[in-house]
Amino acid sequence: MAACGIHGEFEIGEFAAKRLLELDPEHDGAYVFLSNVYAKGKRWENVGEVRQLMKHKGIWKERGHSKIEMDNEIHEFLTADKSHKHADDIYGKLAEVVCKLKQVGYAPNTSVVLIDVDEDEKKDMVILHSEKLALCYGLMRSNNGSPIHIIKNLRICEDCHNFIKLASKVFEREIVVRDRTRFHHYRDQMER
Repeated sequence: MAACGIHGEFEIGEFAAKRLLELDPEHDGAYVFLSNVYAKGKRWENVGEVRQLMKHKGIWKERGHSKIEMDNEIHEFLTADKSHKHADDIYGKLAEVVCKLKQVGYAPNTSVVLIDVDEDEKKDMVILHSEKLALCYGLMRSNNGSPIHIIKNLRICEDCHNFIKLASKVFEREIVVRDRTRFHHYRDQMER
């Protein structure tokens, strides 16, 4: 199903998700994928139906979070999280990082925001993903040149992937993100 999403084969992806749900009617990932396929096609009525069915069956999408270890302590971030004791500094660093990355070509990829809101809201939402907050905390609290390691409970989105790839180049840092399926190893704007 993931390959269908990557290659834009939404009809095949929809077919695969529906077949998976026939085999495993409680598979949360299939529901989320199906909802995302409909959202990418701007089929908001179908999105609503899938989400309502999930709610009815008591199936919830796992909320994304990222973790980073600094000074022998695990710090966890949610999307748009302001609960961290250094939240003001983290958001200040995020603004600085976004500004520097825009100077080298970064533009938020709002296609990863799969809800029906205006473009400015989508840009705000994608900038505040948990892995970006964890990255900024790592840039603030670690020594220059030392690698930054982040753990993400879901798959990293395309925007965060590109953001971190550029950040590794601009800040001359090795960054490793472990997401649900693999390690992403960034160094000098390359993923290894």
